[in-house]
Amino acid sequence: MSRAEAMASAPTAGRVAGRLQTVLVLVVTAAVIGLAAFLIGGAGQGGNGVTQVSLTGDVAGAAPTVGAVPPGFTALTFDGKTVKLSDYAGKPLWLTFGASWCPDCRAEAPDLEAAYTKYQAQGLNVLGVFISESSSDVAAYAGRASLTFPIAVDQNTMIASTYRTMGIPTHFFIGADGRIKDVKIGALDPATMDSEIQAILGK
Repeated sequence: MSRAEAMASAPTAGRVAGRLQTVLVLVVTAAVIGLAAFLIGGAGQGGNGVTQVSLTGDVAGAAPTVGAVPPGFTALTFDGKTVKLSDYAGKPLWLTFGASWCPDCRAEAPDLEAAYTKYQAQGLNVLGVFISESSSDVAAYAGRASLTFPIAVDQNTMIASTYRTMGIPTHFFIGADGRIKDVKIGALDPATMDSEIQAILGK
């Protein structure tokens, strides 16, 4: 190859190398995102699906774990009532984080409501925390989905940040002793719901 031909082919080779580097970066990025999604909602979490979320509060600390006392909070429900975690002291509580815009949350909502209806008379309490949406949006969805348990509105994700809720739905099952008995990430099937509820009810 002549000197002139070599000089002419150099820019082309550079462009090809640049394209290959861009493709490689995209492939690696996709793999990292896929791994993150698996770790959030993957095997061993007891869930069928999870929707990743962005939190705007402080997430520097550790997430609440099994055996720990969950962080307290005060919020307003979509119908304007004040609700505190301390309201449920001494009572079995299923604390569930979700949103009306979350497809995985919508998928499990009928089973969640059915479980609440089934076990409410036996002492089960359910408190929903819906994130990143307004009270009016939560109210409209609760009406459409016929949800009867209280739902706190966490529009700015302050509560979700305290609980380090990186994906929804996320479920905290809290015993009457006030300690977390289990944490599940992802949409739950009815059998898993029954098992978790019976555990905090002491059955």
